[in-house]
Amino acid sequence: MQRATKLAAFALVFLLSVQARADATNPLLTVMKSPTCGCCVKWMDHLHDHGFATAVEEPQDLADRKAQLGIGLRYRSCHTGISAQGYVFEGHVPSKFIHAFLAAPPEGSIGLAVPGMPLGSPGMEVGDRFMPYQIVLLNKDGSSEVYAEVASAADQLSEQSQQAQTGSE
Repeated sequence: MQRATKLAAFALVFLLSVQARADATNPLLTVMKSPTCGCCVKWMDHLHDHGFATAVEEPQDLADRKAQLGIGLRYRSCHTGISAQGYVFEGHVPSKFIHAFLAAPPEGSIGLAVPGMPLGSPGMEVGDRFMPYQIVLLNKDGSSEVYAEVASAADQLSEQSQQAQTGSE
């Protein structure tokens, strides 16, 4: 029994250290998604490539969970990222804008959304096809406003990512 207690304590310390490392080097987003969605996995790959760690939840009541988080129907997409601070990132929000938001969250906001599934957004890549889209700032009072306009695939990347991509071509 004592050995089991020590093993459990060791496991807890290990998990806490992994969590602390994720927070210190790569912010953690918990991603709620459907178990069968491929674009959600591709969006998480985008996050991993640009400085985020992820944990996955696949709730059976995804729509109810989104409603509890304050995400209105018109802003929804297939997945929701939730930061450690409780901010939400609905849909195919590029990592560049998540980093910027978390660095200076606007007062009264709950997060960002890319409604629908715009072609060419992170996780929705199809060759070089691209559809311009807006990133919407969601507010606690239910209102929203445009946070950013994404007019090209390059607009989705940070300057460092653009330089790395140019250097590898």
